[in-house]
Amino acid sequence: MVKRFIESPAAKYLIVALLAFFLGSAYFGLDRAGQAVLNSDRTGSDTAYASVQTGSGVADIVEMTGSSVVYIEATVNRDVDRGTMQFYGFNIPRSNRTATGTGFIIDSQGYIMTNQHVIDEASSIKVTVQGTDSPYTATVVGSDYDLDLAVLKIEAPNLRAIPMGNSDLMRPGDTVIAIGNPFGLDHSVTTGVVSAKGRPITVQDRHYKNLIQTDAAINSGNSGGPLINLQGQVIAINTAVSANGQGIGFAIPINTAKGILQELMTVGKVVRPYLGINMADMNPELAAQLQISQDTKGVVVADVVSGSPAAAAGVKAYDILVSIDGNPVEKGTQVQEYVQSQQVGQTVSLGLLRQGRSITISVTLKEKP
Repeated sequence: MVKRFIESPAAKYLIVALLAFFLGSAYFGLDRAGQAVLNSDRTGSDTAYASVQTGSGVADIVEMTGSSVVYIEATVNRDVDRGTMQFYGFNIPRSNRTATGTGFIIDSQGYIMTNQHVIDEASSIKVTVQGTDSPYTATVVGSDYDLDLAVLKIEAPNLRAIPMGNSDLMRPGDTVIAIGNPFGLDHSVTTGVVSAKGRPITVQDRHYKNLIQTDAAINSGNSGGPLINLQGQVIAINTAVSANGQGIGFAIPINTAKGILQELMTVGKVVRPYLGINMADMNPELAAQLQISQDTKGVVVADVVSGSPAAAAGVKAYDILVSIDGNPVEKGTQVQEYVQSQQVGQTVSLGLLRQGRSITISVTLKEKP
C-alpha cells in the first residue's frame, strides 16, 4: 500500500512541493498540461522573465513586464484643421492637438513600438518611463501608415525590453492582459480573452486586414500598448475599439509587426510596390452600366492615379482587369495581394477588357509613395 502511494501522481506532486519548500526561494505551479513545474526565484532581472514564461499569475506578469510599458505624448502644431480621426471610439481633432498613447520597449537600447496614429505628424514626442520623474524626447525611427505601426527611440539608461511571442499560436479563449494609459491613468491593467482572430476593420481611410479581437477593457490612450499572454510575451498591439459595442477591441498581431520591424529600423519605412489604380469588384449593376455580359469576371478600374505606374503604361478608367501575369482575377484584394508579393522594379502583365476588346499591358511597378 505504501509502495502504491509512493508511485502515485499525488506522491510525486507532494515531493515536488517539499523540494520547493526546502529550497526556500523556489516555488511551483502547473503548466497547461497540468504537470508540476518548478520555477526559479523571481528576484533579479535575468530570472524574472524565466519565471513568467513558465506560467505565472497575472499579477506576477504585470509586475515583471510593467516597466517595459511607456506613456507617449505627441504634440501636433497645425494652423489648419484637417478633420478628425477616430480610435477607441473617440473623435480627436487633428489641429493643434496633443495625442496620448502607449508604447512598449522592444530593445534595451531605447527602441519602442507603438501605433503610427499615435505619433502621426507629431512635431514633438515625449516618452515617460515608469519610475522616472521627467519624460524623454523621442525620435521616430520608422513608421508605416498601412499597418499602423511605428518605432521610436529614446536615450535612457537601464531600460528593459519585453519579449515578443508568437501571435499565430494564440487561440480564441486564451487569456490576455492589456497594460496601457487610458485617459492618462498610467499603467492601467485589464484582462480578458482572445475573442477571435483575423478580423478586418476600417477606421476612416485605414484598412486593417488581420486583427486580433479581444474583450480586455481598453480605452482612449491604450493605443500602441501591449496585449500580453500568460507567458509574459507581447502577442499584439492594442489599436482600436468598436464605438458601438462593449468588450470589442482590436489589436495588431505581433507577428505582423515582426515581419516589418527590421525594415522600419533600418530603412525607416516599408517599401511597397504599387500599380496606382482604384478598383471596384464586378457586380451585376456595374456590368449593366458597362454594357457587358453579367458573366464577366474581373475588377473594374474605377480610377487611375496620375503619375502612377499604371498611368504611365496606359491603363485607363473603366478598363476591366481580368488577369495579372496570367492569373485570373475576380476580386480587388487578389490584385493587391499579388502586387504586394512583387518587388519594386518588377514588371507585371495585366489582362484587360477595353470596350469589348482583350488587350495586354505591361506595367513596371514603382515604390508606393
